[in-house]
Amino acid sequence: MKKTVIKFGIFSSLLMAGGMLVNMHFADAIGYSLAMLAGYTVMVISFLMVFFGVRSYRDKMNDGVITFGQAFKVGSMIALMSCLVYVGTWLILYYNFMPDFFSKYGAYQVQQMKDAHATQADIDAAVKEMTHYVELYKNPFINAAMTFLEPLPVALVMSLLAALILKKKKKVESPVIA
Repeated sequence: MKKTVIKFGIFSSLLMAGGMLVNMHFADAIGYSLAMLAGYTVMVISFLMVFFGVRSYRDKMNDGVITFGQAFKVGSMIALMSCLVYVGTWLILYYNFMPDFFSKYGAYQVQQMKDAHATQADIDAAVKEMTHYVELYKNPFINAAMTFLEPLPVALVMSLLAALILKKKKKVESPVIA
């Protein structure tokens, strides 16, 4: 199981990190709403490796048989690797290359609210909330925890789907009656 998890975890991680690097490079140009959509699309594509990893384990290492629990365990471990690489990639980007991310994102959010004709009270509340998050994200542990929560729901859904789709019981041979 370990070999399969590492192999497909690396594939998933490379897709996740590469997608984040490209996405964050173009976020200002394409807008944060489209960047968010692209980011979650990259996550789903990356977590397809969960499906392929579970299938590979079932077919090559487990004689074509896997329980839901085994499949979920393999899928979750692949997804966990990818989530951890996602967090690491974000922390490197944020602290070394994008310390002004929240300033830019906050300005974008305010402009979106103004374009939607939000009240000044709503805009002020959003700015206050954004300022709170800027302070939270200065702590690398909170930053890492909050960032980990972004791909986690997608990872769990993909692991559950892979386990449901790929579970396969051993065929029981029926006795031959002569």
